[in-house]
Amino acid sequence: MKNIISCQNSEIKKVYALRLAKERKKQNLFVAEGLRACITLIESKAKLNTLYVTEKNIAIISPYANEKKLCLVSPHVMQKISQAATPSGILGVFEMPPERNYSFLKNGLVITHVSDPGNMGTLIRTAAAMNVDSVVIVEGADPWSFKTVQSSAGFITHVDIFQCPWSELIKHAEKNNINLAALVVANGKSPESISKKNTLLIVGSEAHGIPQTWLSDCTTKITLSMPGKIESLNAAIAGSIAMYILFAQ
Repeated sequence: MKNIISCQNSEIKKVYALRLAKERKKQNLFVAEGLRACITLIESKAKLNTLYVTEKNIAIISPYANEKKLCLVSPHVMQKISQAATPSGILGVFEMPPERNYSFLKNGLVITHVSDPGNMGTLIRTAAAMNVDSVVIVEGADPWSFKTVQSSAGFITHVDIFQCPWSELIKHAEKNNINLAALVVANGKSPESISKKNTLLIVGSEAHGIPQTWLSDCTTKITLSMPGKIESLNAAIAGSIAMYILFAQ
């Protein structure tokens, strides 16, 4: 097992750099922290590059990873590479899965302009729970950022992640007769009345929703019925409820 005690180690510098989107793309790697998230990723067959652990955590994590993939680091080094407020002592570096061809995209979730990584991670986790195979990201937060991965609780690799411009998504939907169902605050149909077959649920940003010009491209608009005196819910909650109604039928 490798043992790294210096923050100036070249490998540690590369791990530290993964907090930047351009470095994640360059290295084709992303980071997850904590026992739960790392085990979830490993069990989902995500390709583990290296698992960095402090000495007190070796016995806990060793049953889940080959010793060749383990690297013992000092608490000081773990503090350096960790992005958590309080480092857990377990940090995994994983390979980004290859993006699948658009021909596989028939139904699923589209997240547009969602800038909060916590909301994005929650939506991805809910998609996995509802057995939604595909999640399309149109602008917004980086799905492979630390905060998004942590908010997904490591379930991000349970779905196929696509990233594309809105115009490209529209072309694919038109070509394959896919229903684009936009989640709007008012005057939309009930999700129960929509077939989940060949349907992409569109969830907009926390503050502004789906851009008006994009709404005109959608074939269906759906609205959640809210008997209480609340005008709207945040993107993660509204999208999660809509997914439950639409895809867990």
